[in-house]
Amino acid sequence: MKIIVIGGGAAGFFAAINCAETNPNSLITLIEAAPQPLGKVRISGGGRCNVTHHCFDVGELINNYPRGSKALRGCFTRFQPQDTITWFNRHGVKLKTESDGRMFPITDNSETIVNCLLETAKKLGVKIITGIAVKNIESGFQVILKNGEILTANKILIATGSSKIGYQWAEKLGHEIEQPVPSLFTFNIKDTRFQDLAGVTVENVHLKLVTQGKEKLAQTGPLLITHWGISGPAVLKLSAWGARLLAENNYQMSLLINWLPEYNQDQLREYLLIVKNENPKKQIVSYSPVKLSKRLWQSLVIASEINPDTIWANLSKKQLNKLVQELSQGNYLIKGKGVFKDEFVTCGGVNLKEINFKTMESKICPNLYFAGEILDIDGITGGFNFQNAWTTGWIAGQAMGKL
Repeated sequence: MKIIVIGGGAAGFFAAINCAETNPNSLITLIEAAPQPLGKVRISGGGRCNVTHHCFDVGELINNYPRGSKALRGCFTRFQPQDTITWFNRHGVKLKTESDGRMFPITDNSETIVNCLLETAKKLGVKIITGIAVKNIESGFQVILKNGEILTANKILIATGSSKIGYQWAEKLGHEIEQPVPSLFTFNIKDTRFQDLAGVTVENVHLKLVTQGKEKLAQTGPLLITHWGISGPAVLKLSAWGARLLAENNYQMSLLINWLPEYNQDQLREYLLIVKNENPKKQIVSYSPVKLSKRLWQSLVIASEINPDTIWANLSKKQLNKLVQELSQGNYLIKGKGVFKDEFVTCGGVNLKEINFKTMESKICPNLYFAGEILDIDGITGGFNFQNAWTTGWIAGQAMGKL
């Protein structure tokens, strides 16, 4: 049986390996257009490779996928993070868990994962072609390479990630494509309140996207102020869940930031009044009574139209209300999206209704399979996108290997 896997990323390699393990007699060819396979694996996690997430409860796990959670529920009952850990352990790679649940190889080096996949594939007899792109897929399952070579297959897996050419092949073979738009990105915000604050982190903030005066989506988590705006887990999660909404608004939206979500506005006002009474002679700008960096506190105090020389005793009711508003509901304007270098993820892809998730086979074109990010599935940051690749690749590989 001849099987061709198009795409040498995590999903493609995992599918090819598991296909070869299921059916050692199959002839498997994996084709990757880039000179080196597993490019995203190499650079993810700052070169450490965030393999998966330490979340073994399927009901909880699927909550980390803005798109595809329903389809993945059944898939994860068959192959989930615990199975990923076991698989890599069986192939000589031990993983460790960090405090936020992300899992990395104990070597802290993505080459450990790359070498494991490459060596396992070669040991199983998978033929790996790199540096040659697929030009077309013809009816009768002929795969035409750009160098003119023609390969034939009984079964084909497309695992080309967010590559436009992969979507084009899927469409040509009868599939509907949900419009791809970026997911997991940072926010470009040019605001004087962030001036000279690059590198400042806040442990926990609450973010809300607002359009036409209506609050649409919200996320809570750590935030990092950058030279171009803001980043960090809270921003990345919000960009993932709001991928389509942000694209529809051309990445120009209002963002409300609550720097102190542990308080509601009344509690914060009451607390600041206590601070005022207990520290009457201290300068407001130089005495921060909350868990914010001194520089950020000073910026928000000045943004509240409080003179830097003002002492707590002289804080007016109007200034207090403005400070409470600035701390709990500061309004910022998103003026574009940045990139998150470790994860370049796309929302959109092959319509999930057209896939049999017990096998990853197309319901429209028999013997055609899909795995990974080419499907309309995407997760938040933290190893969830790789887990989608391992799971769908494993299912596809098992199914293709069966006669």
